[in-house]
Amino acid sequence: MVMIQNISPIDGSVYAEREAMSLDAARGAVLKARAAQKAWARRPLEERVQLVLKGVARLNEMVDEVVPELAHMMGRPVRYGGEFKGFNERSNYVASIAADALAPLVIEESGNFERRIEREAHGVVFVIAPWNYPYMTAINTVAPALMAGNTVVIKHAAQTLLVGERMVRAFVEAGVPDDVFVNVFLDHQTTSALISEGLFNFVNFTGSVEGGRAIERAAAGTFTGLGLELGGKDPGYVMEDADLDVAVDTLMDGATYNSGQCCCGIERIYVNEALYDAFVEKSVAWVSNYKLGNPLEQETTLGPMANKRFAKVVRQQVADAIAKGAKALVDPKLFAADDGESAYVAPQVLIDVDHSIEFMTEETFGPAVGIMKVKSDEEAIRLMNDSKYGLTASLWTQDAERAGRIGREIETGTVFMNRADYLDPALCWTGVKETGRGGSLSVIGFQNLTRPKSYHLKKVTK
Repeated sequence: MVMIQNISPIDGSVYAEREAMSLDAARGAVLKARAAQKAWARRPLEERVQLVLKGVARLNEMVDEVVPELAHMMGRPVRYGGEFKGFNERSNYVASIAADALAPLVIEESGNFERRIEREAHGVVFVIAPWNYPYMTAINTVAPALMAGNTVVIKHAAQTLLVGERMVRAFVEAGVPDDVFVNVFLDHQTTSALISEGLFNFVNFTGSVEGGRAIERAAAGTFTGLGLELGGKDPGYVMEDADLDVAVDTLMDGATYNSGQCCCGIERIYVNEALYDAFVEKSVAWVSNYKLGNPLEQETTLGPMANKRFAKVVRQQVADAIAKGAKALVDPKLFAADDGESAYVAPQVLIDVDHSIEFMTEETFGPAVGIMKVKSDEEAIRLMNDSKYGLTASLWTQDAERAGRIGREIETGTVFMNRADYLDPALCWTGVKETGRGGSLSVIGFQNLTRPKSYHLKKVTK
């Protein structure tokens, strides 16, 4: 018997555990979902949409369970109230566009011919969800996949072990059949085996680059469709005409919220020389106001990282940067909870950094950010593109035309102006380079979760 455990970052104790399914049991769960798919797809679209929205509403009713569970499992403070705002926003938006996104493309409808392209569900969609925003990242695929007529099998990371169970329970209680949305507890070996057997029609994975490579290896030769959102090292660029206070507030929040464990968190910032000194000073003051501590306490504004091994990576990167000449501007002693060993990590701002230092090129995924001075847009563009990742870039200026011009030069999935660390459900969430491939949400998300089928119907025989 293999047990999957959630180790709480609060105190290192085992918070929850579940038995990993055997390969045979896992196959059975997937085949159960496959057997239910055609009947689910035959239901009217609006019925499927409304059942998904009822599932979302039911999960909202479980707030008193969900919020403290997240604090226990991955350390986010209860004061932030879970992920319901984004969870609901994304679900409601894809529901509002489902009919148009899935509508047939009619080429001809005459007395002689009907010619059209319809969108058809892939079949069984496998969602492998991450721990950092376990509800919001999962719903990006779960909601449109179910609305489009797929059945969904969901597997969550051990660090948020109970999330898939909670989501499925809410949706089933709301009326979604229990063979249409299925939760599984799997180890890596069984996960890879199911994919390599071609049991899924589409796999969506959010996680590490190495995890994405493992998914691709498992799917090799099966022609299974893949959506991969992997690592990131998202930049911010503050131009000389930026609103300084708003830029500091947004970028520092983007760098440290959720203990820096955000897919599109800000990990490196380039500031025009005219604003550099003021930006650095205000940024240090901003992060120094955090209260690092137990996430179950309402006064805590910064909780522990999700696991001690993640905290170790951050500390090692910061130490390596300092050894190579970087200067750390925040004294960890200001934060009593950071003992240098636990999952509790003080926020940090580094200067005197450059791209010869791993801290500025490798994903950190913690509450630490490096700030560099630049003299021109050209220098900032070169530095922003000097990365193997590309999810988002945050540009700070009063000039939208300038932001658009710079944005076209940046190798990234999303360009923000005067905003950061946000997912707009009306736009495609996508990345380039080692950040992955595919895209979720928006009309394009529905297209990725369905396949085109062409109909050429000739009404006459002459």
